[in-house]
Amino acid sequence: MSLKRLQVWFITGSQHLYGKDALDKVAEHSQAIAASLDGASVIPLSVVWKPVLTTADAIRRLCLEANGADNCVGLIFWMHTFSPAKMWIAGLSLLNKPFLHLHTQFNRDLPWSTIDMDFMNLNQSAHGDREFGFITARLRLARKVVVGYWQDPAVVGEVATWMRAAAGWHESQHLKVARFGDNMRDVAVTEADKVEAQRVFGFSVSAYGIGDLTERIDQFTDAEADELVKEYRGTYTIASKDDRADSLVAAAKIELGLRAFLVEGGFGAFTDNFEDLHGIAQLPGIACQRLMADGYGFGAEGDWKSAALLRVMKVMAEGLPGGTSFMEDYTYDFSGTPRELAAHMLEVCPSIAAGKPSLEVHPLGIGGKADPVRLVFTATAGPAVVACIVDMSTRFRMIANAINVVAPSEPLPNLPVARAVWIPRPSLKVAAAAWIYAGGAHHTAFSHPLTMEHLEDFAEIAQIELVRIDEDTRLHELRHQLAWTDGVRPLRGR
Repeated sequence: MSLKRLQVWFITGSQHLYGKDALDKVAEHSQAIAASLDGASVIPLSVVWKPVLTTADAIRRLCLEANGADNCVGLIFWMHTFSPAKMWIAGLSLLNKPFLHLHTQFNRDLPWSTIDMDFMNLNQSAHGDREFGFITARLRLARKVVVGYWQDPAVVGEVATWMRAAAGWHESQHLKVARFGDNMRDVAVTEADKVEAQRVFGFSVSAYGIGDLTERIDQFTDAEADELVKEYRGTYTIASKDDRADSLVAAAKIELGLRAFLVEGGFGAFTDNFEDLHGIAQLPGIACQRLMADGYGFGAEGDWKSAALLRVMKVMAEGLPGGTSFMEDYTYDFSGTPRELAAHMLEVCPSIAAGKPSLEVHPLGIGGKADPVRLVFTATAGPAVVACIVDMSTRFRMIANAINVVAPSEPLPNLPVARAVWIPRPSLKVAAAAWIYAGGAHHTAFSHPLTMEHLEDFAEIAQIELVRIDEDTRLHELRHQLAWTDGVRPLRGR
């Protein structure tokens, strides 16, 4: 998932009114800003400078060129001088790539003792960017506005965050999700309109019978599985009681078959369903965990929205320290500072582990299959976010909560699954109520490196609703927000 292969184009607007010398200086300045951004260590994508735009035709052609460039995931616009915004209407109306409006100027300080009208005419971003801002607002275009000096680390960081969201959006446009089996019976929140999801997000969801997967699993030999089992033994801690050759070989064959199916089909995410695993010896545990660690999205019980979101968030987080995983809300501790113990039956990504995972084999209690192999660990402590996407019948809604991951209060010797303990912001009491009022799912995508700003930028690009739950959340304000976005529709009932 090398992000540097993706490009963001740096676009500068001006006009011929200022003459050749001024336009040459505009080009010189914009090239310097683009090169500086491209060389910044926090910038994840390649920044490509494009010639200064001064006419409506040039703007239109540039926007069409960006639309057709597969490796261009977005544009940065900056108006060095005044650029009459009617010139931008045709191009911006055609543009289908996300963009960021950088409101900056080449000089940080004003030359107070020498400033004259030539300087003012050349360095008038405060003037030109407002003209550009009007037309983007008038056209009701989704965008991010970043204000400040272009070498300020905070400004560069905001640009970098938006770039990661743009990379996630690019991935969403090309993502293929494989769904093995159907939705878990009678569960509502994991269902959604796949056609509308493809229209909104771009990704496609294709269903496969479990027999298609078992057929691929059965093509691998015991010898091939034994080679993967050697990798298991060399990578994870395994107690002698868990080093059961029959279980490990069965798990390895599941991983080999599942990985082959996904690679051959060009899939970036997948789901399974423990109620629909006919022909598979055990629930896919370690296979799903290791595939997530390699960057695949995953959703349990047929939850294709979580699978797609996880893959997008993994792309957004590429190269940042910390992991990103599928997760599920499980149970609470209401003593002291209330906290949540989150986990899943088997499928939590080891990228979030605080230490070396332990490979273990235990009965699961549900599913009716042989004892599955899984990796057991506790998540690394620190700030993180959890997010989900739900179908509200007329639109998709993203719900996100900022959390603080903490160490468990006591050891968990009898809990044979990977887990994370966290304190939601602003508190469990407020965050859980807000999540439930918003209709949040019990499945989430969890990430250490991503922040609320990354998710906000992605939601803005996707033009979907975002419900933000963090230290500033007030329940009465959030309920008003939900009422407004729901069109103030009356609740059903008497």
